[in-house]
Amino acid sequence: MTKYIIPLFVFFTAQFSFAQNAKITPVPLKNVKTSQGFWHDRIDIAANVTVPHALHQCEESGRIDNFAVAGGLKKGKFEGVRFNDSDVFKVVEGAAYVLQNKYDPKLDHYLDSLITLFAVAQEPDGYLYTLRTINKDTTGAYDWIAGPYRYSFENGSHELYNVGHLYEAAVAHYEATGKKNLLDVAIKNADHLVKTFGTKPGQLVVVPGHEEIELALIRLYRVTGKQEYLDLSKFFIDMRGRSDKRTLYLDEHKLGPSYFQDQVPFVRQKEAMGHAVRAQYLYTSVADILTLEDNPKYKSAIDSIWTDATYKKQYVTGGMGAREDGEAFDKAYVLPNDNAYAETCAAIANLFWNHKMYLATGESKYMDVFERVLYNSFLGGMSVKGNEFFYVNPMSSNGKNDFGRGTGAIRHEWFGTACCPTNVSRFLPSMPAYIYATKGNELIINLFADNEANISVNNIPVKIDQDTNYPWEGNVKITVSPERSASFPISIRIPGWATGEAIPGGLYFYSDKNAKPISVLVNGKKTDAVTQNGYLKINRAWKKGDVIALTLDMPVRQVLPNPKIKADQGKVAIERGPILYCAEGHDNQGKALAVNIKPGQTFTPQHQKEMLGGVSILKSDALTLIPYYAWANRGANEMSVWFEAGK
Repeated sequence: MTKYIIPLFVFFTAQFSFAQNAKITPVPLKNVKTSQGFWHDRIDIAANVTVPHALHQCEESGRIDNFAVAGGLKKGKFEGVRFNDSDVFKVVEGAAYVLQNKYDPKLDHYLDSLITLFAVAQEPDGYLYTLRTINKDTTGAYDWIAGPYRYSFENGSHELYNVGHLYEAAVAHYEATGKKNLLDVAIKNADHLVKTFGTKPGQLVVVPGHEEIELALIRLYRVTGKQEYLDLSKFFIDMRGRSDKRTLYLDEHKLGPSYFQDQVPFVRQKEAMGHAVRAQYLYTSVADILTLEDNPKYKSAIDSIWTDATYKKQYVTGGMGAREDGEAFDKAYVLPNDNAYAETCAAIANLFWNHKMYLATGESKYMDVFERVLYNSFLGGMSVKGNEFFYVNPMSSNGKNDFGRGTGAIRHEWFGTACCPTNVSRFLPSMPAYIYATKGNELIINLFADNEANISVNNIPVKIDQDTNYPWEGNVKITVSPERSASFPISIRIPGWATGEAIPGGLYFYSDKNAKPISVLVNGKKTDAVTQNGYLKINRAWKKGDVIALTLDMPVRQVLPNPKIKADQGKVAIERGPILYCAEGHDNQGKALAVNIKPGQTFTPQHQKEMLGGVSILKSDALTLIPYYAWANRGANEMSVWFEAGK
């Protein structure tokens, strides 16, 4: 394998260039350590349960052996489906985040052993796709899965999708360990793609059937500084909808070009269409490009698409993709409940997309959506113990329907198509990386979680300690300790729910929009602070041990739907803080689908430390509500998010 050493001057030049162009820079995961409470518990679950579980399943299902077989280290056949390589790469990415949270030498060594397999499975020119390599001597037998030659069936083969996840794993591993063994594999493949795709004679003009490589190339570009990676990402984006320039037309299973976001060139797209995961990975890559450079046409298109998706096509949980057919966005306001698809992967893609939109613009509305997805749709995709998962996330359940899978409405340890468990495995341990950001000399706090962070603000080391019982309580204590006294602004996002806005755009809204004033004290005293774009900005000279005390009122609120959502008319949902609640039959005499909520009905929060991993439930007479994310952890039974509104 050719060794690639990143010159230090290239690395630092790239970082400097990005700093000049990026408006906002996220604080790296390595710099943020959860200390106790809600997210600390889940980071521990990721390290001790979710990632080991997913690695074990990849071993048991033959996904890891595929690399050994492709590399000639053992005899065998390809096991599983065409995108199985991606599952292994995603779990490796998650494991790299686990190492960034807390170093584990055994896990580090195990990852090195996997990386050895990836390297031997890679063909001499950089190509990596175990299905084709294993079956290269089986003439025609796998054409229907992978095409007769490389990249000839990109609408279904997932060749580029798979290696996109390789790149993301490689960057995460490099950031965790400083080692380039996996980065070498990724760079070798990316260089192969640069030679293979483009408009020069002999190159292929192809776009991926499942987007992912676009955002992954940008991530690889940020580490290497190689402009051709960014250029190739933009090439794949710009060739969508350009059938006049291509010989390959994306039309898998006759779903049509919109399924692949290939109906018109991207800059002419105005609506969120097609497969919800593919679409949002594409949108994430476009938003990421906008953090690097100005592109008015990209910006116009992505703004229109985000508005369409958020204002018209998003579930109250933050879930995306209403249709089982094509795992796709439906028409505006078509958001059924009992057969809502809302794939777990689509929730994770929504997190990525909104975070990049925030980084590109600095607008708090994107982090408001991020938080809604994080606490509801994303967490709903995994069990409270971290080893069982949902592929789909409906808004109601009769306790039996499971989209034809025949096992009842229960969570599963694994799936034949395991994109959701592996996606959870890679996102969960990375969550602390989304809490903070900087902008010039400004420190930004976007999320609340008990943690300790070391952040450089205007070249001054600053330690931040958050002490909070969020999301169950609205009190947040933030201790600011710069290495030396210094003046700089700290901006704290005030969640939309705390100001009476359920979600940007009003697709859902509170019956009572009144909100108590936000209380903020510095060292126990009122302070001069201004509210800008959803952020409370405090600009002062900070000294070691200064304390910001933020208090957010957390009333129980009734949520109403936009009248155009026919499935929810005459119904209400219940929220408290960032948490959406549901009724589950287990707590309500087996009946959750017949719950009636009266106007002004009162609920009392009660924290149950031993229940469902520790939750605050809501009690009202004989009715008990639990967080939506915690349902289906006690067997199959009825569940509902939307309740009939009584009089």
